[in-house]
Amino acid sequence: MRVAKSNLKEIPLLPNMSNRHGLISGATGTGKTVTLQKIVESFSNIGVPTFVADVKGDLSGIAMAAVPSDKLNERLAKIGVTDWTPCQNPVQLWDIFGDSGHPIRTTISDMGPLLLSRLLDLNEVQSGLLQMIFKIADDNELLLLDMKDLRSMVQFVADNASEFKTSYGSISSASAGAIQRGLLALEQEGADKFFGEPMLDIFDLIKTDSAGRGIVNILAANKLYSMPKLYAMSLLWLLSELYENLPEVGDLDKPKMVFFFDEAHLLFNDTPAVLMDKIEMVVRLIRSKGVGVFFVTQNPSDVPDSVLGQLGNRVQHALRAFTPKDLKSVKAAAQSMRANPELDTEKAIQELGTGEALVSFLDEKGSPAVVELCSVIAPGSRLGAVTDAERKDLIKKSTIYGKYEKSVDRKSAYESIEKLRKEIEKKKEKEKPAAKKQSSRKEADSGLIDGISKLMRNPLAKEIGGKLVRGILGSLTKR
Repeated sequence: MRVAKSNLKEIPLLPNMSNRHGLISGATGTGKTVTLQKIVESFSNIGVPTFVADVKGDLSGIAMAAVPSDKLNERLAKIGVTDWTPCQNPVQLWDIFGDSGHPIRTTISDMGPLLLSRLLDLNEVQSGLLQMIFKIADDNELLLLDMKDLRSMVQFVADNASEFKTSYGSISSASAGAIQRGLLALEQEGADKFFGEPMLDIFDLIKTDSAGRGIVNILAANKLYSMPKLYAMSLLWLLSELYENLPEVGDLDKPKMVFFFDEAHLLFNDTPAVLMDKIEMVVRLIRSKGVGVFFVTQNPSDVPDSVLGQLGNRVQHALRAFTPKDLKSVKAAAQSMRANPELDTEKAIQELGTGEALVSFLDEKGSPAVVELCSVIAPGSRLGAVTDAERKDLIKKSTIYGKYEKSVDRKSAYESIEKLRKEIEKKKEKEKPAAKKQSSRKEADSGLIDGISKLMRNPLAKEIGGKLVRGILGSLTKR
């Protein structure tokens, strides 16, 4: 794929090496977004679908052809590109909040306790309780679809802690309260729109158009970015869905899909060790599913070494060094790429102009090529955002328009638990006075246990089609 030129020599990104992952890094304003757009466009042209979060709001222009200008023609001539042509790319626009694209939703059950604990910023004890609550729901094959289902489940388990203690362990009312407060805070931010149905079918992201070009899936993230944990965990959930749902394919001539994780530092900031280990594992293993993952961030040091070592394709834009700490980061960035005897990489990183980059892609044998100073070839699509009218038109003309636009709130855990709660209360009201208090208390307890048992026969369980099993990052799989 044509991405950059060095001394009038093209530096290709080999499609069959794209599932070895990659990194695009550089300071703000040095050209990362244009490089990202060029690479995404190149994948689309060879029939590879991509997914990218549009943090700044200006990637949507990839759906429209660029308009040639004197400035553009001058730059193309300077780097020796003579066959540049404008092009538009097939796009699907997404938005967790449903304002600027098709809504993306998942269910509470499918996201799982590990990612949800991180989203709620729970401590170890609180996370343990959330895992217990999910275990109770999973054991009863009860799906938690939205936030009211989880709130109801948390309250039910806390109110009846003594009944669950023997089988599941002690339940802290303080931890239950912390979970409830976290859920309330998420709702107030509007994050509840991410949870519910219809849930995203991950295969709607892996499509080509009638001409065989890969669909570019763009998530509107300018609003989402103001909620860093939701941004990071929603993208990580999408990545885990790809891993859990795609079959093993090994190395292909070109990847089945490439996933771009912009502002990658948000994924790794203060990440608990248990989650970090699983992220590393998914990045390592998802390659065998034919999926490439590119992290986009300001500095390579934003990515842990254990993940950085797995990113074979590198594009490094300029870094500015004003302090000793900055100089240390520049040195680390230079050392992370294969040295070129004819290039002072550390010095070059600080002197790169806009649109210039140091590039080291994997060669045919899977080895990193020596780093070279390159100019990124301009995308054939428009730089900048689409207009509101163009965005609406793209959404309405999408082949999946109408599939996700309307939310569905069917009978789920909330209704089942509320019904059970009323039955227990009703039974308690019928308790005999004084002399029969002891025996009636046993009847009430028995009613609770029987009620929990009924959850196992919940209609939703039949739809699951098998025992609930969770994958590496805690999302649901079927066995």
